[in-house]
Amino acid sequence: MGKHTVLEAENNLNELIDRALAGEGVVITRGGAPVVEIKPCAQGANKRITPEGIRRVANSRQWPAGIREHGGKLISDMRDEAEK
Repeated sequence: MGKHTVLEAENNLNELIDRALAGEGVVITRGGAPVVEIKPCAQGANKRITPEGIRRVANSRQWPAGIREHGGKLISDMRDEAEK
């Protein structure tokens, strides 16, 4: 497990992140005491958002029965109607 001061971490953050992603334990110390551990997020958190993924989510949306317009437009129309 690698221990690094805050200053070392500031100067080498990208490298420390890469090492943590590779499975190495990375600990940041302050005043000689460990205060933070860098470790990968839960599985799946590193997946990239792609245009295909966005299209897939947009195409999978289902509107409730009777809803024919976007909620933001509906609210804007209601606001505008109230201001008349």
